[in-house]
Amino acid sequence: MADTPQEEITTTPAETTAAATATATAPKRKKSKRTVASGNVYVNATFNNTIITFSDSKGNVLTSCSAGACGFRGSKKGTAYAAQVAAERAAQAAKQQYGFSKAEVIIKGIGLGRDAAVRALTALDIQVEGIKDVTGVPHGGVRPPKARRI
Repeated sequence: MADTPQEEITTTPAETTAAATATATAPKRKKSKRTVASGNVYVNATFNNTIITFSDSKGNVLTSCSAGACGFRGSKKGTAYAAQVAAERAAQAAKQQYGFSKAEVIIKGIGLGRDAAVRALTALDIQVEGIKDVTGVPHGGVRPPKARRI
C-alpha cells in the first residue's frame, strides 16, 4: 500500500461553496397536511367590525377573517351581513385546509355580528358544541362627577 502514489485533491473556493449549497438545498420532505377536527371559534363583535378566528384546542390560530378583510368599508363593517360573510370565508378556509368540523364558539362583544356569525357556522355544517359569552362587564365604573354647588 505504501507503493501506490497518492493523488492530491485540490478544490477551488468556488467549488467548495457550490458543494456547500448543494448539501444545504437537499430535497425537502413534503409537509404533511395537518388535520384539526375540532377546536375553538372566537367571534369578536364590536360596533365597528367583526373578527372571526379559528383555532385548535390549544389556542394556536388556524385561520381568521374580518368584515373589513371581506371588502366591507366604513359603517357596513359592523353589520350582521358582513359578519356572516366573514364567518363563511373563515369557515371555508378552516374546512378545506384542516378538515375542521366541530367547534366551541366563544363570543366577545356586543356588535350586530354575534348571532349572524354563529348561524353562518351552522349553515356550513360545522357542529357547534357550545356557545360561551366572555363579554366584559364593567363593575364599579368611573368616578362620579363632584357634587354641584349653587
